[in-house]
This record gives sequence, C-alpha cells and structure tokens, in this order.
Amino acid sequence: MLWVVLALLSAVALLAICWPLIRPPRALSRGQIDVAFYKAQLAEVDRDAERGLLAPKEADGARTEAARRLIAAAEAPEEIAPGRSRAAMAILATAALAPALALGLYAAIGRPGMPDLPLAARMSRPANEIDVMAAISKIEAHLAGNPDDAKGYALLAPIYMRLGRYEDAAKSFAALRRLKGDSAELDSLEGEALVAAADGDVSDQARKLFEAAVAADPKSFRARFYLGLAAAAAGEKDEARRIWGALLADAPADAPFAPAVRARLAALDGQAIGAAQAAPGPAASPERAAQIAGMEGPQQQAAIRAMVDRLAARLAESGGGVDDWTRLVRAYVVLQDQAKARSALADARKNLAGDSKAGARIDALARELGLEG
Repeated sequence: MLWVVLALLSAVALLAICWPLIRPPRALSRGQIDVAFYKAQLAEVDRDAERGLLAPKEADGARTEAARRLIAAAEAPEEIAPGRSRAAMAILATAALAPALALGLYAAIGRPGMPDLPLAARMSRPANEIDVMAAISKIEAHLAGNPDDAKGYALLAPIYMRLGRYEDAAKSFAALRRLKGDSAELDSLEGEALVAAADGDVSDQARKLFEAAVAADPKSFRARFYLGLAAAAAGEKDEARRIWGALLADAPADAPFAPAVRARLAALDGQAIGAAQAAPGPAASPERAAQIAGMEGPQQQAAIRAMVDRLAARLAESGGGVDDWTRLVRAYVVLQDQAKARSALADARKNLAGDSKAGARIDALARELGLEG
C-alpha cells in the first residue's frame, strides 16, 4: 500500500539525516594523538642533543621517559566517548520509532482501507459537478466562521435539495428562518425538506411548519399539498379530498403539480392503479409524483415499489408512529401484495403494543382493508 511505502521512505530520510552523526569520526583518536606527540618529542630530544642543547645524560633520560610514554599510549585500547555513544543510540532509536509511531497513529485515526480515487475516475467527473462541490465546501467553511450569514444558507439550501442532502437542506432552511424570521415560503421549504429526509413521512414537525405556512399564506400550494398528503396518510380521506380539491380550484390549469394532485385524488376514490395509488405509501414531492404519473406501467410500478421498500426498511430499522405503519399497510394493499400487508399489520401491532389508541387504529385499518384474521 502507498502508506507503507511512505513510511519506509520516511525511515530512509531519517537515516540519511542522522548518518553523519552516527558514523565514526575521520579525525585521529586520543591514543593516536598521544603516540604522534611522543614521537615528535623523541625527535625533538634528538635534535636538541645534536645541537648541544642537552647533555648526553639528560638526553638519554628524556628519551627514556618519552619512549615509555609512547609505548603506553600505543598499547592503550581505543574507546568511544560515552557521550557520543549515547547520542548515537538515541539517534538510532528515533529513526526506528518515528515511522512506527506514525504508522500506529495512522492506523488508529486514519482510514487505511479506503481505496484511492484513480486519476481516470477523477477526470471523468463532470467539470460542473467538481465546481459545485468545491463551491459547497467554500460556503460551508465560510458559514462555520460566520453562522449568521443568511446569504450563505440561502445558497446552500436549494443545492442540498438537488443533491439529495435533505437533512442538511432542512437545517439550512431552519437557519434562514432563525435569521430572517418565519415566512410561508421558508416554512413550506423546510417542511418539504423534512418530508424528503423522512422518505415521505409528514412528521409532526413538518405538519406544524405547513400549517404555519398556510396561516401566513392561505394560497401556499406546496404547504397545502403536503397537508393533504398528511391527511391521506392518516386515513382522513374527506379532509385530504377537501384540501386537494381546493388546491386544484385555486391552481392555474397548467400548474406543474396539478396532474399529481389529480392522481392522488383518484387514489382516494380507489380508481385506476397508477402513480396516484402510491399516495398511501411514501410521499413524494409534487414534481416527483408528476414524473411517476407519466411513467409506463412496469417502470411506474417499479418506482412505486422502490418508494414503499424504503419506507418498510426505515420502519424495520428504527420503528415509527401509527401514521407510518398505516401508510405502509395501505401501500402494500395498493400494490396488491396482501401477504406483505398482513405482515406489516403484525409488525405494527408489535411496535405499537404499548399504545392503546394506536392499536385501535391499526385494528380499524385491518377491518377497513379486509385484512382481519
């Protein structure tokens, strides 16, 4: 692996730096210096004796003493200075331990098993995608240091929605509401992000946001659509019919969401199987519902099935409220999968065993759909 090669290269680099401090010095040792000194002293005694500066007896004594010291210096063992030996050992230990420490730290907090992204794969990514991700990173870094910059959140929120990062989008819309105050538009946008993040479940938090949006703007199409969806999921067909009927009456004839609303109204009346009959199942945005409505039979059923499967997986993993289980059971009935509808009913009863009101609703649903027994 690359990180192993890098560790080895680091060890080699450390050794190259420390080698001049480890290798033996080129200068003479202390013993060699002493030998050279006494040899020079003997030669000097001979020169002084030849020039008559020393008497023969004094010269013989000086030669004898210098020769004795020369022999002692030549026979003395060579020793490395203790300070230099300890320094060399410390350097060697550092060179060995530094790569080992780096490897251990990387194994603890790094991701050694993460594959690299080949150059070809990086180059194949669309340039606009790379630019968008770079822009997102810059804006996120800016907001980390400037959490009260509403413009940054206004830029990020719709981008997060397009990328499917619904939880981040909901947080960005919430930050905008905090900084700019509540409005019908921001309330409905945050609610829609929460619905998308919950795989179509209109939670209590999202419902309150939609209700606030309608209170501020009774003509809010987005908020009214999701309120009708919440009513339909809760089995309140008359309320859903009232909300969506009024929505269509107020909408232009060519409104992009009109086909999706008509399809869901048709599903409430038990009409033709199609995208509208995904209404009891995981909610989609009006745009997504319109896309499904325009699909051909097999493709349409596959899209609906995928939405229902996501809801079932979420409930199996983390559970949910009675509205979630009601939605799932109805979705299986719409898909004409009686076995899974009965299984979902059984799971709902187990998960909601401590809630008598929820249990009563599940029993009423079983009777309504003919799934008793």
